Amino acid sequence: MDDTRYNKFKRMKILKLKNKSKYKYIRKVNIKNLILNIPIGLHDFEKKEKQRVRFNIEIFTNENIKPDNKNLSSIVNYEDTIKKIEFVANSKHHELLEDLAEIIFDIIYESKIVKKVNIKLEKLDIIKNTESVGIEVTKKKDE
Repeated sequence: MDDTRYNKFKRMKILKLKNKSKYKYIRKVNIKNLILNIPIGLHDFEKKEKQRVRFNIEIFTNENIKPDNKNLSSIVNYEDTIKKIEFVANSKHHELLEDLAEIIFDIIYESKIVKKVNIKLEKLDIIKNTESVGIEVTKKKDE
């Protein structure tokens, strides 16, 4: 760097920008311990009867969008979300919990404010001597 450019660079002031917000929010909707009796399973014996499955879902929303009761697209409506989950869970036989989880992701991500979703699905009665067996999957939108 030549001397004049170096001297000019030396005289430059670095400005620190202040964060105007006092708080950083994490907004999350929880659906906890939703238990549905649904057609699920890969094995022949699982295809004969419905099984109890526990759903635990965390839905993280855009922290920059303030909830507004006059604009319901600013929130995730948990009642509608649960109704949609109940409908798709019972609409057909799902062979894998993983497939059902992907369908639920699609439903939840219909809302543009959703940034991240954790889904935990557990079969409650399939393996003796266990409370449950299942999967947990997280899907996050790329920023």
